Amino acid sequence: GKRIYNSPSYKSILGFSQSILGTDSFKEIHPDDREKIRTIFFETVRTGIGYRVEYRMMANDESIRFLESQGTVIKDAQGNVVRVVVVSRDVTEKKQLEHQFLRMQRMESIGTLAGGIAHDLNNILSPILLSVSVLSRKLTDPQSQRMLHILESSTKRGSELIKQVLSFARGVEGEFTLIQVRHIIDEIGKIINQTFPKSIELRTNLPKHLPTISADATQIHQVLMNLCVNARDAMPNGGKIEIEAETIVLDEQYIRMHIEAQLGTYVVITVTDQGNGIPPAILERIFEPFFTTKSIDKGTGLGLSTVLTIIKSHNGFINVYSEVGKGTTFKVYLPAQESAEIDIVSVNEKQLLGNGELILIVDDEESIREITKVTLEANGYSVITAIDGTEAITAFATHGTEIALVITDMMMPYMDGTATIRALQKMNPNVKVIAVSGLKQDGEIMHRDSVTFLNKPYTSEKLIHLIGERIQEN
Repeated sequence: GKRIYNSPSYKSILGFSQSILGTDSFKEIHPDDREKIRTIFFETVRTGIGYRVEYRMMANDESIRFLESQGTVIKDAQGNVVRVVVVSRDVTEKKQLEHQFLRMQRMESIGTLAGGIAHDLNNILSPILLSVSVLSRKLTDPQSQRMLHILESSTKRGSELIKQVLSFARGVEGEFTLIQVRHIIDEIGKIINQTFPKSIELRTNLPKHLPTISADATQIHQVLMNLCVNARDAMPNGGKIEIEAETIVLDEQYIRMHIEAQLGTYVVITVTDQGNGIPPAILERIFEPFFTTKSIDKGTGLGLSTVLTIIKSHNGFINVYSEVGKGTTFKVYLPAQESAEIDIVSVNEKQLLGNGELILIVDDEESIREITKVTLEANGYSVITAIDGTEAITAFATHGTEIALVITDMMMPYMDGTATIRALQKMNPNVKVIAVSGLKQDGEIMHRDSVTFLNKPYTSEKLIHLIGERIQEN
C-alpha cells in the first residue's frame, strides 16, 4: 500500500523525511521480513481483521530497527477496507536485551558443560603428564627425549586450554604468586619476534627495578599477549608496538577521578601501537562480551572482555586512549607488593625425595592411581591405593599410624573428596592431605591448615615437591 501519513515519531525512529509520502510502504522493511509483512497486510485488507506483528525495518542510516506494530482497519459505508492505520513501537532495545540474555544463558550452559567435562579431560591428561616423567628416565636417547618433550608440551597446552575455557565460563580462578612483570614481558617479546610479521617492530622500555605483583603468571601473560595481538592486527601494513612498565603511586586526587583505583602503589604496563586508532563510538564498547570489529572467522569478541575480567580479578583496572589515524594505548594497572624483587630460593630436590614414607592415594580413575603409584615409588615412597572414600577409610583404619600423607581426588562417585577428608580427620585430626581436582575447590575444608590443593593435571616434579614439603612440615 501507499503511505499517506507518517508521524514525527516515525521520522525520529527511522530517520526518513516526509518526502517518502505516497511511496511503497514495504520498501523500508528488512528484505527477510518483507514478504511476511506483505502477506499479513493484504490478508488484513481482505478480511478486515487487524493484526499485531514484530519485524525489522531498515533505517535511513542503514541500521536495523525492530518494530512491534498493530494494524487497525478503517472501512467505508459499504464495509470495505479503505485504510490501514499502523501504530508501531520501537522495541530494538528490548530485542537487544533479550539477545544478551539468551547469550548469557548460553554461556551459563557452556559453563555447566565445561565444568562437567573439565574433570574428565583433566583425568585423561594427568596420567599422560605423569607418564612422561617416568618414561623420560627410561628412554634417554635424543629422539625419545624429543618425542616426550612434544608429548609433555601438548599435554600442558591442553591443560591451559581447559583453564581458559573455565576462566571465561565460570570466572577467573588463578594460582596467585609473587611474580616479576619484567620476566613476562621478556617472554612476550620472544614470542612477538618469532611469530609476528617482520614489518612489526617491538620496542620495550623497562626499568631495572620493579616491584613484584601478586598474580597468576599465565593470566597476565594472556592479557599482554591479547593486547599485543590486537596491536598487530591494527597495523596490517606494519608499524611499532611499544611495551613499557613503571611504578606509580596513586593519590587521592587520582582516585577521585578514577572510580576503580585505590590509594597505593601500582605497576603500570603500557602497550602502544601505531595503528588506525579506535573511533569513539567503538571505544565505548570494546570491553563488551562478543563485541568485535573483526570478521566472524577472525575474532570472537571475547578477547578484551576476558582481559578486563582477568585484570579485575587481580584488583587492577585498565584505561585505553586512542586517536583515529594515530594509534591506541592500553594502560594496565596492577597493585604492587611490598618486596622490590622476588627472592629466588634454590631448593635441593634430593631433600624432598621420599624415605619409605607411606602415602595413601585415593582416586576412582585406575590410570591415575597406577601412574601416581609408580611415580611415588620411583621417588622413594611406599604407596597404598583406594578406589573411593569408603575404601580409603578402611585402609586408613588398618594403616592409620603408618600413613604420612593422603592424596585424594575431590570428585568421586558415592563418597567425594570432601566427605573422605572429613571422615579421615575424625579418625586422625592431624592427617596431612593433598586434595586434587581439575576444578578450583573453595569449600570450608580447603581452608584447613592440614589440607593443600593441587590442580590437575600436574607434573611429577610438582607432585613430588609438594609431597616433600608437606611431609617435612612439623
